[in-house]
Amino acid sequence: MTADMREHMLRTPLEQKLCSAEEAVQDIRDGVTLACAGFVGAGHPESLTIALERRFLGGHGPHGLTLVYAAGQGDGQHRGLNHLAHAGLLRRVIGGHWGLCPRLGQLALAGDIEAYNFPQGVVCHLFRDIAAGRPGCLTHVGLGTFIDPIHGGGRLNARTTEALVERVTLRDKTWLLYHAFPIHVGLIRATAADPFGNLLMEEEALVGDVLPIAQAAHNHGGIVIAQVKKLLDSPAPPQRVRVPGRLVTHVVVSEEHEHWQTFAQPFDPEFCSAAETTHGMPIDHDVPADRMVHRELNLRQIIARRACDELQPGAIANLGIGLPEGIAIVAAERALLSDITLTVESGPIGGVPAGGLSFGASQFPEAIIDQPSQFDFYDGGGLDFAALGAAQVDQFGNVNVSRFGTRFAGVGGFVNISQNARRLVFCGTLTTDGLEVLYVDGKLRIVREGRISKFVKQVEQVSFSGSIARDSGRDVLFVTERAVFRLQPEGLELIEVAPGIDMQRDVVDQMEFVPIIRTVREMPIRL
Repeated sequence: MTADMREHMLRTPLEQKLCSAEEAVQDIRDGVTLACAGFVGAGHPESLTIALERRFLGGHGPHGLTLVYAAGQGDGQHRGLNHLAHAGLLRRVIGGHWGLCPRLGQLALAGDIEAYNFPQGVVCHLFRDIAAGRPGCLTHVGLGTFIDPIHGGGRLNARTTEALVERVTLRDKTWLLYHAFPIHVGLIRATAADPFGNLLMEEEALVGDVLPIAQAAHNHGGIVIAQVKKLLDSPAPPQRVRVPGRLVTHVVVSEEHEHWQTFAQPFDPEFCSAAETTHGMPIDHDVPADRMVHRELNLRQIIARRACDELQPGAIANLGIGLPEGIAIVAAERALLSDITLTVESGPIGGVPAGGLSFGASQFPEAIIDQPSQFDFYDGGGLDFAALGAAQVDQFGNVNVSRFGTRFAGVGGFVNISQNARRLVFCGTLTTDGLEVLYVDGKLRIVREGRISKFVKQVEQVSFSGSIARDSGRDVLFVTERAVFRLQPEGLELIEVAPGIDMQRDVVDQMEFVPIIRTVREMPIRL
């Protein structure tokens, strides 16, 4: 036995795993499949993706990687998975959301990589299926959308030819089977590692999919690289361990600026703390000032107020990023938060969901579960209510949020949520690009019409299937600043128009199709 071998044996399990980010990524070989955890900026291992980019740009490889991720990870500029967006470094990308990683989208548009867009919930479930040695993820999620094999199979460019999802029939019902494949490298993040290399996430805003990624890589003979911000002197209570150290190959202690809790801020204790209580009941906390809706009425507030009217006491709800975020603020202002439970697909349950680059976190959540378990709940119909954005809507009730001309946004958790929530509200303006409105004396006036209609004859890409929703008899509303529509068996029906709005000039003439018009009510003036 050599001296080096004796020294290695005397070191603790954690000491054997500790190394720099640069040393850890040296073990990533050409052509492997790499899975990366994270949600926007929460849980993303920034130190590791920076080190991998630095190694590649230094001419040391690796080359031809397949990158797989569930939730979008980036700031829309250079952080997150944008670090890995280099021709030659990547051969194929399978992602849930592309909008926050524009550099990846540019590679896909240029045909420099093979590119797939699968639902976020499907990808994180697929990690579990890969870990368990199953043939893939069998689900109804994605049927009728552009991810369905009969509509393209989620492929984003001509270079992408391999079919990774297929239709199968089981018990006289059609399902989608998303194919499993080996994962060789897992990049994950945690708050701390104990002397055994066990990972804890006490100061993270979410748990995410770190465990299934680690299990999938380990079970395929691969490596797991974990970024942490601190080391513990004593073993952690086993119930607090999120990833056992026996699954972890390398532990990297990150620089502080590369381990922000979210991409918006270094650390906010409210994202990982319970609310204060009085006599066992939570104390209502003020909505953060930077998230308050402006007192001066605007179109975003009108939409949020009308959508919030659909929230019923006792509902378990999900609110999408963008316009739907305002519903949480309206609910707080109406003192409704104690009567409903807001959830985020990343795992928080209860509290007030955060927005912007902190999306994925919640202020004072009641619980934070792992992301695959959250999607189990969503896919099984656990959501009573969901409010989501809508970039394009057509006469059949189809919605597009994923692709516009030469721009990829991706679907993220949209497909899982929209396909399974019991009650669904899509939020968006009737037109866009220059739209200005004014509220005067209880009436809405269009100051300047948007140049682009969002209600079109046919959406560019089907992210939500109106026909499948109609067949299942679901209640689907489309709320805009000036009109409200309901999905009916025969198409989209106009049911409300705002005070001061001319139905023909301001609504119908601004659409590329004529909606069903029967009894049209006035939107409540209090909105």
